Amino acid sequence: MKRFNSLSLQQKLWLAISAFLVLAVLLLYTVAVYIYENIYISHVEQRLLQEGMNIAEKYDGGALTDSFRNTVSFINDISDTEIVLVNNPRELSACLPFEVDHHSVISEAERQQLLSGKTVTKKGYEQTFDRQIVGIIIPLLDEHRLMGILYLYVPLASIEDVLERIQTFVMVGGSLFLFITVFVGRKIAMHFTKPLQHMQQAAYRVSQGDFSVHVDVETEDEIGQLAKAFNQMAHALAKEDERKKEFLANVSHELRTPLSYVKGYSEALLDGIVKDEEQQKKYMKLIHREASRMQRLVRDLLDLAQLEGTYPLVRTPFSIAQLIEETMEKYEPLLQEKRIHLSLDVDHDLVVDGDPDRIEQVLQNLLDNALRYTPSGGNISLWTVNKHPMCELVISDSGQGMSKQDIERLGERFFRTDRSRSREHGGTGLGIAIVKQIVKLHGGSIRFESEQGKGTTAYVQLPLYDES
Repeated sequence: MKRFNSLSLQQKLWLAISAFLVLAVLLLYTVAVYIYENIYISHVEQRLLQEGMNIAEKYDGGALTDSFRNTVSFINDISDTEIVLVNNPRELSACLPFEVDHHSVISEAERQQLLSGKTVTKKGYEQTFDRQIVGIIIPLLDEHRLMGILYLYVPLASIEDVLERIQTFVMVGGSLFLFITVFVGRKIAMHFTKPLQHMQQAAYRVSQGDFSVHVDVETEDEIGQLAKAFNQMAHALAKEDERKKEFLANVSHELRTPLSYVKGYSEALLDGIVKDEEQQKKYMKLIHREASRMQRLVRDLLDLAQLEGTYPLVRTPFSIAQLIEETMEKYEPLLQEKRIHLSLDVDHDLVVDGDPDRIEQVLQNLLDNALRYTPSGGNISLWTVNKHPMCELVISDSGQGMSKQDIERLGERFFRTDRSRSREHGGTGLGIAIVKQIVKLHGGSIRFESEQGKGTTAYVQLPLYDES
């Protein structure tokens, strides 16, 4: 078993096909033997019985007449069946073409069976004749007296010859057929296993980090579909590897600048280069600002990692209008500071099925972006729409907007639409990625519409609470 398991798939297929063909040839031979030894012999037996009964019907009773004997003799001449007519079993030794003991041809039990009017069947190997035969013994009765018997038999030498020819044909033809089929089967096995071998080699290269590997798809069958799936997997792994490298590069870039500021300003303070107290406070504020930036970055990174894992939502029915109003209270000072007008239109009858804390996080991230990119004196509008079974939350601003290319990239980690002023605005570039993941976990959807110079609108759909 271990040796079989160590074989390649191609070798296993080859062996399986060979074994199947050998079994098929043996089964064919067995069926042929069964047909000739059972079905054909049974047919011969029925034919002999019918032929014998037809002859027996010509017997009118009494002693066997010459006319009846001539009739039997004539039928025997034109038939391929050996027919013997005798008055009693003792005459068989004189009628058969070889010496026999009449007691061994017809036993006493069989004689009693004949006296009762029943036929006797002989088939198989007959030791007396030293050959295979099929024979029928039919009694000729005059009332209860046995006046004679008809002995019809067919030597099975001809049938054995047929079996020998069949056996020869099966052995020679079967061997040739087996050779051809094994050859073709080997080609078929190679056809099926060759792409699997290529995929095995490609999988090894992928495991070594080479995601550029590609398997040629030559068929549309299951193996071809497997090759397509493998190529898709390799492509997805390549993209994921690229995203991972880009992510690490972005994290390094985002941390490098604040760390350099913190290191430079702290060294200036420690070395006593800055003597002026006001200048020292300024440096301390800069250090605090950059430390806060790193803190927000690490917090957002941890938050996103949790959401992309198996983060459990604490779902409960809640009023989306109440959550919006409570959240907006935190933003009143910022709105007044930037002199931004807020338009609020929410439906208090809408009850959302979700995690209130995470939905509030969605609101805060979207409002932070709206405030960040809306100039002083601008407008922010927020309203809800009942689109059963979903609640649609819409946040629109009159900010600088963005291009179509930027909209398509929203949600990528560390992507910022305003690259030149990103640090001034203080974003980490992870907010929309977090928003999208939270909405996805709720079974909702989010999309953006924007036009440069005319602001941006975010449409968030969340599932309504189903009381049923």
